[in-house]
Amino acid sequence: MSITQTIGDDDHDIRLDRWFKRHYPALQHSMLEKYLRKGAVRLDGKKAKSSDRIFTGQILNYPDLGEDMEFVKTKPVASEHDIKFVQSLVIYKDANIIIINKPFGLPVQGGTKVKKSLDDMLGGLTFDAKDRPRLVHRLDRDTSGVLVLARNSKTAAHLSKMFAGKDIEKTYLALVHGCPAHAMGTIDYRLLKAVHGENSYERVAVDDEEGKYAKTEYRVVESLVRRFALMELKPLTGRTHQLRVHMQAIDCPIVGDEKYGADTGQEQDVGIASGLHLHAHRIVIPAFGSGKKIDVTATLPQHMKESFKALGIEVKK
Repeated sequence: MSITQTIGDDDHDIRLDRWFKRHYPALQHSMLEKYLRKGAVRLDGKKAKSSDRIFTGQILNYPDLGEDMEFVKTKPVASEHDIKFVQSLVIYKDANIIIINKPFGLPVQGGTKVKKSLDDMLGGLTFDAKDRPRLVHRLDRDTSGVLVLARNSKTAAHLSKMFAGKDIEKTYLALVHGCPAHAMGTIDYRLLKAVHGENSYERVAVDDEEGKYAKTEYRVVESLVRRFALMELKPLTGRTHQLRVHMQAIDCPIVGDEKYGADTGQEQDVGIASGLHLHAHRIVIPAFGSGKKIDVTATLPQHMKESFKALGIEVKK
């Protein structure tokens, strides 16, 4: 069985082998090279190489890796503790999709200095399916909230296209410093991701000339004497750190965001908890196949609940 996938914005301009490492971290590089030599991996219909760079909108075809026993044997095995924990995160489940409320501080995938990630625990969400669910999008380590998983390859391919095509509506809640001049608006600063220093420190910045198009809609839910504001943010594109950089760019950095300009001293003065105050609050997935529209909301993480209580903010849903 072959999988067809459209490259999304988050994977724009990376090497093909890096794409497989992101989406199939348990797949051994030697196995990937075997598929590539046989011509089983195609990019826009042409035989692909690991060094090929991929771009948004390109079509990638590759075998269903879940059917390869060598791949199955390399998958991380979730402990009983991990299974119990990851199942406690589930807020929606049907035959094709699982949605979890990702906790603050949990990395979605492995990387430098990451001891355990959500991806290591996905075996605990197999339930009655043949294979463990697949990641179709990501959240930053310190961003909590709605995360969608596909329970089979067909759904994974379909959801990936929907995320890339902006068919899925995502709504975030953020506590920010200051308050925008207008109660509602759109931010469309172009963003450029760059790697700095020997430790490959990644940072995103506004760059009108070389940056990639990024668009965010916002609404001020509540303003606290213009010192803080509760914001509803809807990313219409999926750039890395988009919401964090866009809020910094309009002089309203997200509370707890040390990387993009938040004033932690000011936060502590009023009893605000530590940590990034950005939460993927709601997702709406249009109906596809024989299914129905999915509309799911994730409850706030504990540190944001504590901060909202200190500020007298009430979130009804």
